[in-house]
Amino acid sequence: MSLFKHALTALLLVGLSTLSMAERAEPLSYLDELPPQLDRDLFFGDPEVSGAQLSPDGRFITFLRPYQGVRNIWIKSIDEAFDEARPLTADDKPVPGYFWSRDGQYVLYVQDKGGDENFHVWAVNPDGEVEAESGVPAARNLTDFDGVRAMLISRPKSRPDELLVGLNDRDPALHDVYRVTISTGERELVIENNQNIAGWFADLDGNLRMAIRQDSEGGTEVLRVADGALGEVIYQCSWQEACGPMRFHADGEQIWFQSNKGDEVDLIGLYLMNPDTGELTLVERDPEGQVDFSGAVFHPVTEELQATVYVGDRTRIYPKDDAFAADLAFLRENLPEGEIGLPSQTSDGRLALVSLSRDVDPGSVYVFDREARSVELLYRSRPELPTEHLANMQPIRYQARDGLEIPAYLTLPQGVEPRNLGVVAVIHGGPWARDTWGYNSLAQFLANRGYAVIQPNFRASTGYGKAFLNAGNNEWGDAMQDDITDGIQYLVDQGIADPERVCIMGGSYGGYATLAGMTFTPELYACGVNIVGVSNLISLLNSIPAYWGPARKIFTLRMGDPDTEEGRAQLERQSPINHVDKIERPLLIIHGANDPRVKQAEADQIVVAMRERGLEVEYIVAPDEGHGFRGRENRLAMFARTEEFLSTHLGGRYQPEMAPDIAERLAAITVDIDTVVVENVADELDAARTLPLPAVDADQIATGSFSYLTTLALPNGEMTMESTREIARSTHEDREVIELRTSSSSAMGELADRFIIDGTSLRPIRRETSQGAATITIDYSSREVSGSIEMGSNQIPVNIELEAPVFGSDTGLEAALAGLPFRDGLRTVVRVAEVGMQQRVRYFQVQVSGPESVEVPAGSFNAWKIELNALDGEGGDQTIWVSAEAPHRTVRIEGKLAPQMGGGDYSTVLTSANE
Repeated sequence: MSLFKHALTALLLVGLSTLSMAERAEPLSYLDELPPQLDRDLFFGDPEVSGAQLSPDGRFITFLRPYQGVRNIWIKSIDEAFDEARPLTADDKPVPGYFWSRDGQYVLYVQDKGGDENFHVWAVNPDGEVEAESGVPAARNLTDFDGVRAMLISRPKSRPDELLVGLNDRDPALHDVYRVTISTGERELVIENNQNIAGWFADLDGNLRMAIRQDSEGGTEVLRVADGALGEVIYQCSWQEACGPMRFHADGEQIWFQSNKGDEVDLIGLYLMNPDTGELTLVERDPEGQVDFSGAVFHPVTEELQATVYVGDRTRIYPKDDAFAADLAFLRENLPEGEIGLPSQTSDGRLALVSLSRDVDPGSVYVFDREARSVELLYRSRPELPTEHLANMQPIRYQARDGLEIPAYLTLPQGVEPRNLGVVAVIHGGPWARDTWGYNSLAQFLANRGYAVIQPNFRASTGYGKAFLNAGNNEWGDAMQDDITDGIQYLVDQGIADPERVCIMGGSYGGYATLAGMTFTPELYACGVNIVGVSNLISLLNSIPAYWGPARKIFTLRMGDPDTEEGRAQLERQSPINHVDKIERPLLIIHGANDPRVKQAEADQIVVAMRERGLEVEYIVAPDEGHGFRGRENRLAMFARTEEFLSTHLGGRYQPEMAPDIAERLAAITVDIDTVVVENVADELDAARTLPLPAVDADQIATGSFSYLTTLALPNGEMTMESTREIARSTHEDREVIELRTSSSSAMGELADRFIIDGTSLRPIRRETSQGAATITIDYSSREVSGSIEMGSNQIPVNIELEAPVFGSDTGLEAALAGLPFRDGLRTVVRVAEVGMQQRVRYFQVQVSGPESVEVPAGSFNAWKIELNALDGEGGDQTIWVSAEAPHRTVRIEGKLAPQMGGGDYSTVLTSANE
């Protein structure tokens, strides 16, 4: 075997201490023509009132409003002014959602911890005694299990003191169904989920009647449930189709059902299903033949279908009975123009809250009295926002490069000619979701700052039929990204966009698309803002939340399968983390530390990789947020920094003033990128399996002839070994390489080792080693290490499957380490394929310190100290000193042999060098 027994793994490097800042862009030429600059708090601060609901009897209205600086639930009599309302909750995190019990005895709400999405269901009695300390009635946790996510299944009409709730307390991947008594908190198991059920459906009285699960091919199966047991499959569709129950019919037998099953069917339609036979009867498909069925309105008393809803360029409502048609006509006649919704009704249907919004109005809520035929304004969600200064959103269409028509929305800044504008492409998350017409706080904010905003519904967006959805299968970063690129080109061709002033931003998948845009089309964007985005598709798939387990197959079908060679290669190619070297422009990265969907490591990876390369990157991490920022201070701080970042690189307007608490919060969540490391060793080991190898500079490696002396302390005495290493640049199969040739002699005989590594990445290509009658020949690829060990007539095959590329071991590793961007405190992880008595990949933490003075026979050197510590705890730790002055060469090594090699200490020193 070769002389230096080092074993290491994949790098997540902790690079440069400072980053050069790009010069601020010249201000956009048309800023003076814009309407007044509006305070960003008007867009992103908590609305004065939101989320109102009527109590079932219509006597009270609940709503969301800040209490002690945090959005909480309030209550008032329907006849009282909002100033007379009283708080019902005093949570220290914004309440994400709530609802009334059927009998109006309780208000129930959901809450998680710091954005971890393990939601619990809480109940509060509006008439309960107010606690002096909190100022609100006591709330009870009905699903009090740590690390468990509650899933609301049903609010039975005939049993108003009960809920059906799914809990994954037994198995984190599967939700069992419990009947929970609200007044007492008692729980009764209804059915145990032992067949990978992904969703449960109950009838109107809370009887569990149906379940859905994913089959082995990724398709959907609909099963009957009766008497607490799963029955047979009554309907199924393929993974490229959509099908499933929506709710039970008023007769308690039939089921309102959605499906686009069938080769001749594209759009999802509304059906009635006979659950005994699984037979479907079509009720309606989009009358205009454009989009999927979007939803329905049902009468609160009779449960009869009142209207169907479709979301095309705008929302369309189709009445299904005369009474609803008359109500809708009355509302349209007596309300301003806009999109109408019915967020809440009383149990008798007499009163309803009507929401009204449009692109230039964040929305108002009215009280509609059906019997009195009256409609009165209840509140405006953002009354201080001057809607006359907002910009119109217009639906547009453009053709992708393969001819597919892409629907999108375009918001142009008000008051300026739509020529040569700065542009921000805002990419929606999902990606299996879509943007819609209406008020969008981010689009309006950006337009007010002087930017045109394009929001493309790229292929894979939902709502446009299964052909459009399936056109995005396996196309992350490819055709899906081309659709975004083609939208920018459309604006350029139309003369709307200044091609030098385009930025891309988005959250979740939109964050991935931002990174993909910055890596795959770096010339297109002046900057990017990645919010909770994915950088590594393989690690995303390997870290999806446990409770998504029953539906995991659909992710691999729509994204790519990391368990196949072809799928993994595709995902690696589509992962921005593997193409960081292509980034040319600044990037702002924003993440929540508790994000359960896209782990913080996704952001850490890209920050570290950019820092290694000296690229401009900024980093914001909120320790109390998850997949998106819910807290007011975090939200305002995030957008304050985003606004300045865009102004710097596009030239739009910027409001430097911010409240002291926001400025303080922004400072607190802004991360010094030099400090970014993976803190948890177990997490780091998991991440190291697929993290990209660190950036290296092959030009830093010294070439020439170097002599070393190795001393090994073995159980039976000391042994020395003299070696000579020749390092030269060469070519191998038309590829620039570095050859490392080592010859050594010791009491064990003569050894010759030839290691060929890539001349740029320093990754291994081939290794040939011989000692006496033993020879080792190894070839490396990004997916495997293969070859053989021959000892006389015995031959041992070498076959190590790789999750990701590796560095070479021994001299190959030393060369890779010599190419690191050295600095004191540098930390990273390396991955190395170890070939010997064990064939495996090893993972090591790397810590750099110094420089410090080192004395060896070849002289005195100022050297970086590199400490390697095994993440798997299986030994092989060592310390390497590399000359601080470039070109770098190894001057000293100290370590301990593996137990199977005797476990003794060894040291290697440089005795001479001829460069």
